[in-house]
Amino acid sequence: MHLSGEKVGVKPAVELSTPALDTPGSPSSEAGADPEQPPHGKRQLLVYVVAMLSVLLLVSLILKTVSNKSALRTAKRALSIGDGGRTIRLTGTTEAVNMRSIVAPILEGEHLGMLTITKLVPAGTKVHRGDVLAEFDRQAQTREFIDKQAQYEDLANKVMEEQAKENAARAADETDIVEAESNLRKAELEAQKLELLSRIDAEKNQEALQEARATFQQLRTTFDLKRQSAHAGIRLIELQRDRARQVMKHAQKNAELMEVRATIDGVVVLNTIWKQGKMGEAQEGDQVRPGIIFMQVVDPSQMQVRAFANQEDFLNLQLEQQAQVRLDAYPQLVFAGSLEEMAPAATSGDFSPKLRKFAVVFSIAGSDPKLMPDLSAAVDVNVSAQAGGVGAFH
Repeated sequence: MHLSGEKVGVKPAVELSTPALDTPGSPSSEAGADPEQPPHGKRQLLVYVVAMLSVLLLVSLILKTVSNKSALRTAKRALSIGDGGRTIRLTGTTEAVNMRSIVAPILEGEHLGMLTITKLVPAGTKVHRGDVLAEFDRQAQTREFIDKQAQYEDLANKVMEEQAKENAARAADETDIVEAESNLRKAELEAQKLELLSRIDAEKNQEALQEARATFQQLRTTFDLKRQSAHAGIRLIELQRDRARQVMKHAQKNAELMEVRATIDGVVVLNTIWKQGKMGEAQEGDQVRPGIIFMQVVDPSQMQVRAFANQEDFLNLQLEQQAQVRLDAYPQLVFAGSLEEMAPAATSGDFSPKLRKFAVVFSIAGSDPKLMPDLSAAVDVNVSAQAGGVGAFH
């Protein structure tokens, strides 16, 4: 009995602490379930906790990625260089301080269409002032010059011929006027004899006087009209002659423009232009429009970088600030630079019109054969802590 009493006394304690234990005939025992399996409510709680931990882990990873990207952008723009200073990184493009754009000849006079390149100096060639850079086909200008020269000479001879005819006609008209005046004076003398002559003779003399006076007046009037008409005809031919001479001079000058020479010492750089339905560098045999820039001559001994600073970094810049210039194509090359120019007005940004940017120019000290125009470059500007807010106008 005592043993059975212990069993009876222990049984309630076990039931309170481990209610999951199966008793004989319970449903769990009958189903053959695991005696350590948690109930349905705790299973849901466990799933919820695991889901929350997964969400927190995902959010943590996203925040860490965003933070790393922001830190990377900040590091590119402002690198710590010690107490009281930082470095602003700007990006831009290299360009020559001294350069000349080579333009296809702009022809004077009549429109002559496209120009054909017959000779072209290759890109990268070192040239000196006065060297021939390009030549264009001058046959059209030469033909125009010859045609207009022949036309000019023909018109010049025609002017001389018309002038000679006018001189002869003038002399003849002057002779007729002198003769008519003489007849008028004679008729006037005859008219003074009216009292001595018969009535019939007196009327004849009076009619002769009137006829002589009318002839004289008519010759004087037509003389001026003939001179004006002859002068207008000769002037018209002279205008045609002068126009032919002007076109001839234009053709001669255009023929001289077909040869393009360098105005400074430097290196030839060919521009990309639109030709024959596609973009490309000019070559011998290509046709280009007059006035288009197809080549540049740059002096690589003096180079600079043109970059853009945002409205926040611009306030920390001032003239003559020192910088380091690195070329993206040649990372091993580092040049010393100095801020030389700052734009007084801003332009719209690339992504939003509310964001403004300012153009700045940095000079590059030294030279290198690899330092050529149109290379992307990074400029690191040392900005002291006291320089903030100084701006471009100090």
